[in-house]
Amino acid sequence: QVQLVESGGGLVQPGGSLRLSCAASGSIAFRLNAMAWYRQAPGKQRELVARITSGADTNYPDSVKGRFTISRDNSKNTVYLQMNSLKPEDTAVYYCNKDWTTTRLMYSWGQGTQVTVSS
Repeated sequence: QVQLVESGGGLVQPGGSLRLSCAASGSIAFRLNAMAWYRQAPGKQRELVARITSGADTNYPDSVKGRFTISRDNSKNTVYLQMNSLKPEDTAVYYCNKDWTTTRLMYSWGQGTQVTVSS
């Protein structure tokens, strides 16, 4: 059973930065999976905010393009999300998991990490 543990969230002022981490324990195939970061704000559906293939190609929706950067370290079974120029609308709980555009076989969701952007 793969366990996902997200960390690095917090309270930041608009324009600030945060770096999120997601460690996947118990996975022997992590490096083969396309991974992604997602977020869910109160009352809204979970949305994908960054994708990274097994070959480290990345993709972002327009809402975060140029501000967020996803990366991975397969030796540590870890995915990162560098978030810059944060806006209040980025406030949400952030999760990582497989890229759901490429597979239906998702890992169990972790607890997520709260990001709050407020002055």
